[in-house]
Amino acid sequence: MSESRHTGRKRIVLSPQEPLIGGGPAEEYERRVQELLAAGYRHLVLDLSGVSDIDTVGTRALVRGYTSAQRVGGTFRLAAPSDKVRTVLQDMRLNDVLEVYDTLQAAETRVWPWKTIGLVAGSAATLAALLFAGIHWPHSLSIPEVPASLGFETAQRTTTTTVHPLLEGLKLLLAAFIGLVLTAVHKRTRGDRPASRSLEQAQVLLCVAGALMMILIGNSVARAFGLAGAASIIRFRTPVEDPRDTTFLFLLVGLGMACGVGAFAVAGMGTFFLCCFLVVLDHIGKEKQRAMMVQLLADSRDFPIAHVQSVFARHRVVFEPREISQGEKAAITYSVKLDPETSLEELSSQLMGSAQGIKSVVWRMPKKDEV
Repeated sequence: MSESRHTGRKRIVLSPQEPLIGGGPAEEYERRVQELLAAGYRHLVLDLSGVSDIDTVGTRALVRGYTSAQRVGGTFRLAAPSDKVRTVLQDMRLNDVLEVYDTLQAAETRVWPWKTIGLVAGSAATLAALLFAGIHWPHSLSIPEVPASLGFETAQRTTTTTVHPLLEGLKLLLAAFIGLVLTAVHKRTRGDRPASRSLEQAQVLLCVAGALMMILIGNSVARAFGLAGAASIIRFRTPVEDPRDTTFLFLLVGLGMACGVGAFAVAGMGTFFLCCFLVVLDHIGKEKQRAMMVQLLADSRDFPIAHVQSVFARHRVVFEPREISQGEKAAITYSVKLDPETSLEELSSQLMGSAQGIKSVVWRMPKKDEV
């Protein structure tokens, strides 16, 4: 269907030589793109100079290729489209969504991610400033300690200190900044398992909450007991399934508390260490395969077993049929094991695509007696 040319590590150029229309070419191209992404390629360029026509099936394949590449942190670019293809993209308002280049050379040119580089440089500069401030002015920023020899009432009287509101506001701002930086790094190391928007916001707010608690408590034992009692009323009804996310929440609270007590050097060093360590953890070790149950419903009495098994094989899915229902519409429930980075959305799309006879795909976690 197309010519392929490797241009470097994880980079490849696809050159279709026929129209990307439904009925074969477009579907074949879509499968090819998904196979390349599954094989580890992250930067794909589609040379459209040999494509004379494209229809809605072809444009759908382009959009799916673009979204799949974005999901794994890659790029998907279109090069040298013909006037007819460009007109179709403009009519469907895809020219502002997809990355379209006039020439193949321009599409192959590496574009530096200046936005990401700026964010990393700004974050590094801020963390360096935190470390500098924490080392050179530790007593001006931190809460004064109360000698252990003082009694409880005397300790309470000595903890009433005058604090500058702008300094306390700076602590909250820095706690929010640390929460945003760590959440962004943690999000990139999750791969194809993105956290919900509410969980990402909760991570930032927990870091701010840790700083605010330490600002309010200071060295007052009474305030500490009061906040502990108030916190016991709160109930979090949304479970956190990944143990790493739970540990990450505790670390965010700890860094927020470091900001609250003015230990900026500890907060800066801790943030830098966690950012680096999250990246290291993401690249070491082999993650265990996920165990899932999937129910496939056909649109007739004939179940397309060959098609299902070929899709599973392409994605290295280990499968075993568990339940078979033969009525007006055949249905089979499989017990499967798949790699953590395998996208369930893309797998479902390929199972139901190309008019192969699969009407619906339902994924669920296995019960204890099904493992």
